[in-house]
Amino acid sequence: MLTFVAGIVDIVGYITVYHMFVAHMTGTTVKLGTKLAIAAWPDAAKSATVLLSFVLGAIAGRAVIEAGNRRKLRTVASVTLLAEAALILTFLLLHAFLPELWQRPEPPLQIVCLSLALLAAAMGLQTATLTRIGPLTIHTTFVTGMLNKLAQAISEWSFWFHDEWRKGARFFQIWRQSKRNSAFQNAVLMSAIWFSYLVGSVAGTWMSSRWSARALCLPIAALVLAALVDQLHPLSIEEEKEEI
Repeated sequence: MLTFVAGIVDIVGYITVYHMFVAHMTGTTVKLGTKLAIAAWPDAAKSATVLLSFVLGAIAGRAVIEAGNRRKLRTVASVTLLAEAALILTFLLLHAFLPELWQRPEPPLQIVCLSLALLAAAMGLQTATLTRIGPLTIHTTFVTGMLNKLAQAISEWSFWFHDEWRKGARFFQIWRQSKRNSAFQNAVLMSAIWFSYLVGSVAGTWMSSRWSARALCLPIAALVLAALVDQLHPLSIEEEKEEI
């Protein structure tokens, strides 16, 4: 759900605010370097705003998580999820109540930077909310690291599959046993994360073409739902079970 949300937010932000991704900090860093090199200061300011806001959002998110852990607050993830939803809602209201600004060929730099800051900070908060499942490091706002981990998991599973085959086990027997293999399970999880991001970007593009920034109503609702789920089944407890 969180990766699906990130896919929508990232593409809607790209389409509605100056073609700038708010979750891809590698590309944004390169863009910042390019704009600095050619002295395109307004564009550099936009890239710098995204980078700074993402980092500040991640710092704030980790601070909230750490404070909650120290106070033994099991549902602390709800705080960061609702804060993320509030930032996205603020962005949505900014577009709804100031439509004339976005109809200009070049919206005011301050408004563009504020819009980018809201979405990038939201993605930073989400990045801090879920960082691991057991020993696995998880990123729900960008998928490059997830694809790398997917490749590692597939490689590990392939060697295990080969070793079982050499022992004389049959193909379908090994395939059934794969469901209990940790590398196979990790590969399935990483594939699901990547696919959810892809589906989110497809849904975000389709909805943005029809409703513009109002497409963000769906991720806001999903985040509220995720916070409710956290109240019933605290994410922190589930992570502890995975670690055990």
